[in-house]
Amino acid sequence: MLRSNIITGLDIGTNAMKILVVQKSGQNLDFLAKAVIPSFGLRKGVVVNIEETSKNIQILLSELQKTYDKKINSAFANIGGGHLYLTHSHGLISVSRADGKISQEDIERVLQAAQAVNLPSNQEILDVFPTEFIIDDQKNIREPLGLIGKRLEAKVLLLISFSPYLKNLSQALFGVKIQIDGIISSPLAAARSALTPQQKELGVVLIDIGAATTSLAVFEEGDLIHFAVFPIGSANITNDIAIGLRTEIETAEKIKKQFGTCILGKTKREEKHQGRKKIEISDKSSPISFSHKILVDIIEARVFEIFALVQKELRKISRQELLPAGAIITGGGAKLPKIVEIAKKELKLPCRIGVPKGITGLEEDPSLATVAGLVLEGVEFGEGEAGVFSFAKGLGSRIKRIFRSFIP
Repeated sequence: MLRSNIITGLDIGTNAMKILVVQKSGQNLDFLAKAVIPSFGLRKGVVVNIEETSKNIQILLSELQKTYDKKINSAFANIGGGHLYLTHSHGLISVSRADGKISQEDIERVLQAAQAVNLPSNQEILDVFPTEFIIDDQKNIREPLGLIGKRLEAKVLLLISFSPYLKNLSQALFGVKIQIDGIISSPLAAARSALTPQQKELGVVLIDIGAATTSLAVFEEGDLIHFAVFPIGSANITNDIAIGLRTEIETAEKIKKQFGTCILGKTKREEKHQGRKKIEISDKSSPISFSHKILVDIIEARVFEIFALVQKELRKISRQELLPAGAIITGGGAKLPKIVEIAKKELKLPCRIGVPKGITGLEEDPSLATVAGLVLEGVEFGEGEAGVFSFAKGLGSRIKRIFRSFIP
């Protein structure tokens, strides 16, 4: 059971850190407070400066105290970066009971057997996602508990992490005076808050466009089937604008937020008018002037590249143009105007912006999908009966790593 009706999510991103506090009231989750600050100490989604990251988490907690006067004792946090990847594995055991009835202990043993894989010394299992159980060659079993058989098999997906990056993150977290209840991968947290069970059942891809990385998670028949992280995100668009317009990063970010869009006007007349439109903005050194079309061309090229990488991943698993629930786009990069139109054109799927669901009072902001998902995962994990596996418990609830071995 939950130790408290207060649940906290801590999203540690490359460009921003976010914290969200909610209260569980019966079956409802009510928004209490949140804080967002610029992030330092990370690169491409991973912690590279432990001390700087810990310092920023402390600043984030102090910022939260301005609107929430209670102490934060624990939180669910995220991990991102291109070092994360999925691999398939398989476990096989003999059922222990003489009557052949499969117990919870048998399920735990077969999942442990599936984790007995040879990994490099600098990699470790972060999470386990069962996709199928097999009893005496009978396949496609989702809930084996209580069924009869002699042999139990499990097919799983293992989420693998680069140990030094995981250690850096855990040390940065233990550097602040809050207990970390679990660490969940960023795209799976975003999927938890932005996707519905129906979408996961039909077939859907979650595309999380962060500042330094873009992550995708593909679901089918309710299960995770693919996962990937690219070292490219919305900060690359800002960099492109800075180079293309010969201006500073701060000015480029301001231009992107104020004037950026992925596509000019829908009609030829609107496109012609917008293309000729001149934009003037004050730089630190001198004013700069550029056409709207030049800005859109810069943004469009990079956004197309991001979705081309997504399409390439979908081809790897033969799901290109074959996901009925389409593509759901989250993250700060999803705020770019007309990004859905680019996604539809490149992916040839129904596409829409994904916003967090399930928390009353929280604004519909795609950049909050990950931190909201951390809270929702925390609720499911806290309410679940310890040690009991169920497909229905949702992603990430099978195994939550608490890195006691990394305490400084």
